[in-house]
Amino acid sequence: MNTITLLGSARGNGYTAALCEAIGFKTLNLNDYQIRPYDYRGDGRGDDFLGLIEELLRHDRILLASPLYWYSMSGPMKVFLDRLTDLLNHHKALGRQLRGKAAGVIASGGARVPPPCFEEPFRLTFDYLGMHYQGMSYLDTSKGLDGAMLAKVAASHPFKADYALATSGNWANATPA
Repeated sequence: MNTITLLGSARGNGYTAALCEAIGFKTLNLNDYQIRPYDYRGDGRGDDFLGLIEELLRHDRILLASPLYWYSMSGPMKVFLDRLTDLLNHHKALGRQLRGKAAGVIASGGARVPPPCFEEPFRLTFDYLGMHYQGMSYLDTSKGLDGAMLAKVAASHPFKADYALATSGNWANATPA
């Protein structure tokens, strides 16, 4: 089984990115794609959304990674999730290919534990799309980045059977968010 992580953070070198790197799966950063907001007319044509979906569909398992922003996911991740509506209305054949895929969430934030409302939109979205939700791993960064805690959370991610802690050490230089 192959797994891909989709990082939705305002910054590509923050704590959430460090968690992605520590887990070790291929990571795509939403900041590298132009994705327009959902607009009810299907006018998102011409952006990178469909190409990104096609890349995600090449994998059996999808991890969505987001920092905790104001009790919720990041703006880039919310725009991405909103655009999944295109797969229900305009690109149904692509949307149906998400059925049966495994999905999970990894997150970081400056709270000891995330509020329940953080995980709920992910879980409900995966359920609605017929994906198999495997859970969430959360990294508390309220006191900065702790290497031991990073390793512990990375080792307990939703697809931990494939855990591959990165050995590069780049995560030690991560900045918040």
